[in-house]
Amino acid sequence: MSPNPKNQADWFVSTKKMTKQALKLSFQMNRQYTLSKDQYTATMHDNYMALSLAIRDRIVERWIKTQQGYHKKNLRRVYYLSMEFLIGRLMGNNMYNLGIENQVGGALDELGLDLENVREQEVDAGLGNGGLGRLAACFLDSMASLGVPAHGYGIRYDYGIFNQKIKDGFQLELPDEWLRSGNPWEFERPENTVTVHFYGKTQAGLEGKTKMKWVSTQNVLAVPYDFPVPGYKNDVVNTLRLWSARGTEEFDFDYFKSGEYDQAVYKKILSENISKVLYPSDDKSQGKELRLKQEYFFTAASMADILRRFKSENPDLKDLPQKIVIQLNDTHPTLAIAELMRLLLDEYDFEWPAAWAITTKVFAYTNHTLMPEALECWGVDLFEKLLPRHMQIIYEINAEFLKNLSLRFPGDIDRLRRMSIIEEGHPKKIRMAYLAIVGSSFVNGVSKLHSDLLKERLFKDFYEFYPEKFNNKTNGITQRRWLLKANPRLSNLLMEKVGDGWVMDLNKLEKLNKLKSDKAFGEQWMDIKKKNKESLVRYINSSMNIKLDPESIFDVQIKRIHEYKRQMLFAFYIISQYLRLKHNPREFIYPRTFMIGGKAAPSYHMAKLTIKFINSIADIINGDKSIHDKIRLVFLENYRVSLAEKVFPASDLSEQISTAGTEASGTGNMKFMMNGALTIGTLDGANIEMAHMVGEDNIFIFGLKAHEVEALKQKGYQPQSYIDKNPVLKEIFKLIQSGFFSPHDPKLFAPIVQSLTGHDPYLVCADFADYCQTQDQVSRMYINKDQWAKKSIINVAQSGYFSSDRTIREYAQDIWKVPVSQ
Repeated sequence: MSPNPKNQADWFVSTKKMTKQALKLSFQMNRQYTLSKDQYTATMHDNYMALSLAIRDRIVERWIKTQQGYHKKNLRRVYYLSMEFLIGRLMGNNMYNLGIENQVGGALDELGLDLENVREQEVDAGLGNGGLGRLAACFLDSMASLGVPAHGYGIRYDYGIFNQKIKDGFQLELPDEWLRSGNPWEFERPENTVTVHFYGKTQAGLEGKTKMKWVSTQNVLAVPYDFPVPGYKNDVVNTLRLWSARGTEEFDFDYFKSGEYDQAVYKKILSENISKVLYPSDDKSQGKELRLKQEYFFTAASMADILRRFKSENPDLKDLPQKIVIQLNDTHPTLAIAELMRLLLDEYDFEWPAAWAITTKVFAYTNHTLMPEALECWGVDLFEKLLPRHMQIIYEINAEFLKNLSLRFPGDIDRLRRMSIIEEGHPKKIRMAYLAIVGSSFVNGVSKLHSDLLKERLFKDFYEFYPEKFNNKTNGITQRRWLLKANPRLSNLLMEKVGDGWVMDLNKLEKLNKLKSDKAFGEQWMDIKKKNKESLVRYINSSMNIKLDPESIFDVQIKRIHEYKRQMLFAFYIISQYLRLKHNPREFIYPRTFMIGGKAAPSYHMAKLTIKFINSIADIINGDKSIHDKIRLVFLENYRVSLAEKVFPASDLSEQISTAGTEASGTGNMKFMMNGALTIGTLDGANIEMAHMVGEDNIFIFGLKAHEVEALKQKGYQPQSYIDKNPVLKEIFKLIQSGFFSPHDPKLFAPIVQSLTGHDPYLVCADFADYCQTQDQVSRMYINKDQWAKKSIINVAQSGYFSSDRTIREYAQDIWKVPVSQ
């Protein structure tokens, strides 16, 4: 049906309205006049675009008003810099935050369209890899919902991380063409394009001035794209600004005239590689250089943009610390510290002491790792070639820092060596985390254990020197995305029983504790879980042609594939259950469906081999009719946000089994908890706080504690001794070595055996026995559905602390010094 011509004049008025009829008209007008389609020629993707534009129209007015308000009031702003923003699909999130999901569904019904079918046309925005990017996306939602004047900055990757394809059990990486069909949620802002410089050399300024000039540079244009970030039903819309790289020269006509057609566009292509893909492989020098370019590209563009905004409202840069705070999400944006110093010194004629005083008051740094080998470092040679002026500035920062350090600890040369931003050696390296600590006013970890271990181990020297800088901000997730949107069945039950206050104050779910022993309510609770499991079963059957049993325990580990996350421990347990069914079937307790999902970095051989190993186990188990489908194993291909929204609500058991003392926090553990899954895990990251919140009877904890892990390693850990005294573990290794899981290539998994029997860096063998015993407790508990329901209810009731709203309130109060309006 085409829009009635007499209503065309009302189109613009209707964009303000949230009614079903206004949305219906807006959808029709956008489809006809923006896309030039009607109900006969429109594809399902056209309908998705038309609906997106109708929703976007209602966001834009609020967006402009929000930004005008920030400008007029000259508010203190928060700038959140992150290499990743794993925002997923935006249509559903934007509908829920505007409060129009029912009206939209009704409008489409009248037009003969199904909302879910339309929503499925949206592609996940491939702007992140895992927890870091998902956390940033949750923080954006909470900042907008709490009315925090905030802006996010990152990179608009053309191809995101990659699409994962499993072929013959191996991971293949395919381009993630998330922009191929257009993106209705972004606005290009070419008027705010920034020129970013690389290479070149430095020279002293004229007339005796101390400032330096950075000359003979190669330049790239950073073009901004803005995404609106609406808060929940509060008319606040913040901005996520992502930078896209463009060449300063689109086309070299001289090369073209001479027939050198590739050279005619070479510079353009080289420049635009910067924003092509997230985390290019760094196992070669070109990849390392491109990664460093990416980090400087987005931090330099962001700093220029931040100063432009500031100067539009404030005449004196000395007031910068009163008006802005910049949060560095991990070390990737740390170059912003050196860049601000360069701008203040070279562009605005500040003297060093004044520039440094401003800089150190502006920045705050969030650390996301406990492993020394994961701390980002850059070779001085590469850095000096690419960013010569910044190298000079970092040398000067380090010299001043070491001078102050030597005054505090005179004669302690070893301390100076340990804490120097420049790591001496061959080659010399810049320790980016150290630069972030020295150049920031606050440094925080992301769980209590993580923050404690930063002070006790990783940054012990810095904590002794700067105790006032260190604090903890335990991560959180937004309940609006991960409960309200992802789990509508459970959300509706929660609203019926405890009201809707939990959407903005998750602690209100504590009211559920009054219902935890109510048998009828427990049955309702488990029925919703079963329906969610059936939905996931249908999805997996249609997408992977695998049939699963929704009556079985859905035992799930979905996260980035990495040795410290111990997918291998889970895999070994799965093999042990297969062996139990083959050798001692009477000892088998309860059917399970095991699900594993996650991507491995393209150059991380052991992680990719782990994926192959898991799929090889699945081939054996799923193909063995003698076990009567009592266990099934599924590797969830191409794990992403939209798939996660199907998996979390359907999960019974959450695998959070990293080696104690390695996981900074985790946020997947919180998403499982919020959706009623019970957790089996080590006392690592936020698992510790989860155990405190729910009580030790409502979580399954196993394994060595962080101090015990450290003590065992100090003593001299011998994995073979654990293998020798565990017959099941011994049999598993024999099967792998015999080629049972790889009959066509018996030595395929030899690296796994060599790693785990040789040094087993993450103590898989040491924790295996306790893990298996704890898993038996899980199976026995699940048989009693009333007890399981009670524990599941308690987990959801006690999840309030893990809302990102709580985390953002703490950042706002303790670090950013900005008010929240909610």
